[in-house]
Amino acid sequence: MFVHNKDLQFEVRVTEPDPRFATLLQEQFGGANGELKAAMQYFTQAFVLREKSPKMYDLFMDIATEELSHLEMVGSMITMLLDGLNDDLKIANERYDWMPAVGSADGRDEIVHSVAANPLYFALTGGGPDVSNSAGVPWSGAYVNSNGDPSVDLRSNLAAESRAKIVYEYLKQFTDDPGVQDTLTFLMTREVAHFQQFTAALNELPVNFPPGQLPGDDRFQNVAFNMSNGTGDARGPWNQGQGPWPEGMKWKYVNKPQEEWLGGKLRQNQGVKKNPEGSPAVDSEKPFTHEQHTAVR
Repeated sequence: MFVHNKDLQFEVRVTEPDPRFATLLQEQFGGANGELKAAMQYFTQAFVLREKSPKMYDLFMDIATEELSHLEMVGSMITMLLDGLNDDLKIANERYDWMPAVGSADGRDEIVHSVAANPLYFALTGGGPDVSNSAGVPWSGAYVNSNGDPSVDLRSNLAAESRAKIVYEYLKQFTDDPGVQDTLTFLMTREVAHFQQFTAALNELPVNFPPGQLPGDDRFQNVAFNMSNGTGDARGPWNQGQGPWPEGMKWKYVNKPQEEWLGGKLRQNQGVKKNPEGSPAVDSEKPFTHEQHTAVR
């Protein structure tokens, strides 16, 4: 059950209209890293958790519902930044120096082909937000990542909150409106809070690396290929030494894949010989993660 409270989670204040910034802000209304995407992603992920992990279900639903509150704030801010488009046009024409451009054919052409205001504000929404990104591309369910494995979904959510935080950080560079800045600061900081919540939830889960049920095949999982040749080849814990495993497990570095791998036995398909039944099982064990290894010590 949803019950709407008419008070916004945080006050939205706009000093003066700014249709250019309203267009940019559409990114956080209907974009790939926006509030609608976050709400739909966390809701979708939550359904499979209701019975098997009530604590996780509660967390996901709390944050999903808060994202809808943020969507309401962004939509309200866009509408306020467009104040004039949704008023009587005669009054708007008198109030805002950019509105006379709409009154002539040349002016309409110019404004439609500039970043001054999203044409959808004139043609479809009457001065309110549209369910699209800053380029006018409609919102898509393809933005939503939901895999049914809590550890995978939580990592997706950490990435989603990180991207959303960065987008707000970028947006803050394009306005000097103090009320808008404070609202953006609130929204950006809530992304940080959600990142912390999802991190804590991930740490609560039983150890499961790699995610899912099956381990990786020992023939392939500790192999690092030097696939980008030329000046600047780098070595580090991602391709040499112990890597993220317990002592005794090390990376095998393939410096020249064409010579060292293509002619080698590990490239040969062993399915018929080792797994004639075609079973999905993988004959291997899951390694510890670096964090687990450290914790054991």
